Amino acid sequence: MRLLHPDPANLRKFVDPDVTVDGQPRASVALRALSTLWFNTGTLCNLTCGHCYIESSPHNDRLSYLTLAEVERYLDEIEQLELPTREIGFTGGEPFLNPQIVDLLHASLARGYRTLVLTNATRPMLKVGAALRDLNARHPRRLVVRVSLDHHLPERHEEERGKRTWAPTLRGLKWLNNAGIRLHVAGRLRWGDDEAEMREGYARLFAAEGIVLDDEPAALVLFPEMDATVDVPEITTACWGILDKNPDDVMCASSRMIVHRKGEASARVVSCTLLPYDERFDLGPTLSGALGAVKLNHPHCAKFCVLGGGKCSV
Repeated sequence: MRLLHPDPANLRKFVDPDVTVDGQPRASVALRALSTLWFNTGTLCNLTCGHCYIESSPHNDRLSYLTLAEVERYLDEIEQLELPTREIGFTGGEPFLNPQIVDLLHASLARGYRTLVLTNATRPMLKVGAALRDLNARHPRRLVVRVSLDHHLPERHEEERGKRTWAPTLRGLKWLNNAGIRLHVAGRLRWGDDEAEMREGYARLFAAEGIVLDDEPAALVLFPEMDATVDVPEITTACWGILDKNPDDVMCASSRMIVHRKGEASARVVSCTLLPYDERFDLGPTLSGALGAVKLNHPHCAKFCVLGGGKCSV
């Protein structure tokens, strides 16, 4: 993985939680409703990507494997607090490396949640293929698998994911289709492509390969890039009007994520999927204590969420 050194300008910014570097009141986002709860199943991955925001790899275990007991504790709390949660998401790392992943998915599906799992769709997923077919049959239309296919061109995808990763991912996509599991795809805009042209390129690829995505509009999501090496503007309270943006549309207005950092006694809640390590976005061990506003005090808040309009949930 290429080490990315933050732009020095960003180090001077994003310091005070309440005020930007030029003295303006920093924007924050209130939790409108906890629509999606994410679980990071662990940072270990079978691949080492060039620009992984969470630095997942076969060697990074900074986030431990979540256990069934930990997941059920937070699912219980959703019910106890009567939160309006509709979707449970599982991300990583590669979630299918977690030895309890089938049990984790079942725990969510059995309670009636739409369940979204993010994967590279390679060997770890296929090893539990029979169990996925069974879960999908028992809980029709509630299981959604989102596969990372970074570009519609093989050379671009392998520039990010590594050599000989294109063909295994296509096999995984086709397997999901054949299994009748709802399929979404996530690409990236890191190469500066025009979004409309990217979507046309994916459409040509899927038609040629006989791959059929789910019928939701969000079945193909193209994420804006997060680059700490680029000078990023801070978001002030005035920016909502200047940019014609609604804070309710930002990811932390509707979601939180559960992580278990290596060496810590128990799992904890963080503000979103993008910031698992930054203690400024640690909201404590319970959902009840994590329902307040989030200060947009990180470059990812500005570049991915506000300016890029990125969201990890549907």
